[in-house]
Formats: sequence, C-alpha cells, structure tokens
Amino acid sequence: MAKVCVIGAGLAGCEAAVKLADRGIDVSLFEMKPKKYSPAHKNPGFAELVCSNSLKAMSIENASGLLKEEMRVLGSVCVNAAYNSQVPAGQALAVDRDIFSRLITGKIASYPNITVVRDEVKSLSELPPCDGVIIATGPLTSEGLANDIGGITGKESLKFFDAAAPIVYAESIDSEKTFRAARYGKGTADYINCPMTRDEYNAFYDALISAETADVEEFDSIHLYEGCMPVEEMAKRGRDTLKFGPLKPVGLERPDGTRPYAVVQLRQDDKDGTIYNIVGFQTRLKFQEQRRVFGMIPGLENAEYARYGVMHRNTYIKSPGILNSGYRLLESNKPAIYFAGQITGVEGYMESASSGIIAGINCAREVLGEEQAVFPVSTVIGALANYAANYGGKDFQPMGANFGIVESPCIVNMRIRDKAAKKRLIAENSLKTLRDFVAEKNIF
Repeated sequence: MAKVCVIGAGLAGCEAAVKLADRGIDVSLFEMKPKKYSPAHKNPGFAELVCSNSLKAMSIENASGLLKEEMRVLGSVCVNAAYNSQVPAGQALAVDRDIFSRLITGKIASYPNITVVRDEVKSLSELPPCDGVIIATGPLTSEGLANDIGGITGKESLKFFDAAAPIVYAESIDSEKTFRAARYGKGTADYINCPMTRDEYNAFYDALISAETADVEEFDSIHLYEGCMPVEEMAKRGRDTLKFGPLKPVGLERPDGTRPYAVVQLRQDDKDGTIYNIVGFQTRLKFQEQRRVFGMIPGLENAEYARYGVMHRNTYIKSPGILNSGYRLLESNKPAIYFAGQITGVEGYMESASSGIIAGINCAREVLGEEQAVFPVSTVIGALANYAANYGGKDFQPMGANFGIVESPCIVNMRIRDKAAKKRLIAENSLKTLRDFVAEKNIF
C-alpha cells in the first residue's frame, strides 16, 4: 500500500492528509505539538487559528467567499468545520477557534489509515520510507527543518513579520460607550463599535505612534507583509491612514443616527461571546503600552485582555520556478515532495487550506500512478496555485484570494458596469468549471 508523510497538522496539512486517506493511502501525519510549540501557538489541537478567528467573506461575489464555495465542492474539512463552529460576524465567516480545532482534530482521528506522530521533524532524512512527502509546516517552520528546506529548494527564503491582534473579555467592555451595528446595516448587528470623536482620535493617534514597541530580532531589516501590518506602523504613514483603514467610520451610525469621526470594531471570537478581537489591531507594542494606548479607545478603558497582541517572524519559500501548479517541488524524484500552506506564498487561512487540498489530491494521484490535476485558472483555487508556481515579477509576495488573479473567459469583451453582477458571473462560471473539472479528472 502507498504511504505518504505529511509534516504539519495545520489547516493545509489536515486537508492534505484527508485527501490522501480518502484515496486509501496510508498517511503518517507529523505534528510537533505539544512537545514543542512555535512562538505563536498554544493549543495542542490541529488546525489552530493564531492571528484571527475570521475566515473572511461568505458571499461568492467576494473572492474569499468564492474560494470557500470551491473548497466545499472539493469536500474541504476546514470549510465544513468552519460552518459548524461559526460565530456571529456579519457577512464574514468567523469561528470559535477551540471548537474549529476540535472538529478537525476529531475528523483526523476518525481515519484508521492516518497515523498521528507527535514529534518534531528536523530533517526529511528522519522520515520513514514513503512514496511522497507533503511539507505543510507553515510560515513558523522550526529552525532545523527550515534549514533543510533551504537546502532542498536551493533558493533564498522570503522573510516576513506577522502580527496578531489583542483579544479582550466581553464583560470588561463598557457597553455604555459602545454600540452594536453592522456596516451599512447589512446583516445582524454582530460587531461592537467603539466610536471616537475627532479629539479622541487625535489623542489616540499621537499616543499610538509614540508608544514603546517590543524588541523583535531583525525587525528593521525584514519585509512587513501588508495584510498583517502592525497598527502602529500603519499609523506612521499619516494621521488619516487609520481612518481609511481599520478605523473607518463609513457605513456605521450611532443609535441616534450620527456618524462617529472614527470607529474601532470588536469581533466575537468564541461561540459563547465571552471574548472579542480588536479588528485590525495587529501590534508589536509592549504589553503595558497596549493596556495604556488601547485603553484610550472609548469602551476599552478598563478592558481585560485574554491575549495581548504579539509579533513573530514568518518564512515563505520563493515558489515560482520551484513548485509547479500542483504545489510539487519540481526537482524531486523519489519520494515526490510537495509543499502546502502559507509556506508556499499563499496568504490566509482558507487559502492555505486550499493549497493543502490541491497538494493532497496531486500527491495521491502521483503515488497511485495517475496524471497530475492542474486546476483551472478561472477558479480562485486554481489561480492561487498558478500564482505560486508562475508569478513572473521580481517582488513575489504572499497572495490572498482576489479576482485580479482569476482568468475568467466568460467576461472577455463583455461590457458590464455592475461590479456585483460581474463578480457573480465570474463566480458562477468558476463553480461550473470546477464541477466539470472534478467530473472530467475523476478527482474523487
């Protein structure tokens, strides 16, 4: 019987393991927790969500929402777990992190042909004999394996810094100074909004840009990824930057119908609504500075923190020219080596999980003697894989789901002024194309 080793039980590794197991392949799933934790992880369970509990938009008129629907077509364990651990978040899909992890951990445990090995892999040479390897260790890959990967790829790794936002206890939020509302009144009022006057915003801004930051090794010389830019670094770009970013008041009104000068939003982070995430407030401020500066936000003066914001280094490989669009390492023979997850240069939880689906499907096909499945670039999942493999520019950076990378022939030479209608047409074409592709290639 064919055997594959999957390293890392994050979202991508779990998706890959299930896809392999579904084809009858024996899987050894290696996970170093709880023997060893990265700087950002604390839960011994699989598929731990570190930075945020949001999996972005649900509507297929948004590329993130479309990606999740594509993954649902492909039987994603992460999308299924997400909808079964959902917490209120307006038009976004947000989850209770602990329930999400437990569901996926339980799913993995239900497979008799998946053997979980709780140990750190420091080198591929330590693995038992196998027909294929999928490296899904994420951007926080431990040093030993990261060095081994550097030797295998023969390329310089990309180095970024990533940050997580603070989480506060709901009972410590002053409800007299906040209000619940959904932006533009769409959906239910799931967010807690902390309104600011002009004077409050300016005082907060001045305190934020002058606050003391924690020392992070190599911070000044390493690239900052825009998707997780620390709020204090973003603020230094200009006084109004936050007003057009995470603190924008557009579409939000107080109960009396007036619009605040700026708004800090809090998103529910667990099923019971006991903790809330400060949206867009990734930070590297020292903990005491987070209490002081964020305590200037109306409603958070006496906030108690379930988790302070933290920062850590992430590592990505320069995938173009190294991987193919099935996430296979081009220069590998036996065993075949695949990569999956954020280490490939896809950005976001669902994007990472989607790469695990493709890597798992293609690794299974290869070890079973079948042809590779190159997913259509008119789908988001295929476009992300194509970006990772074939990006031709000099500034390769992590990429999340977006319609800009999707090649959709259905709208070529069509004049569609309605942007929502255009995106829906792209989405409908994508889903039909994917279903036809699954049937044609006999994916399952």
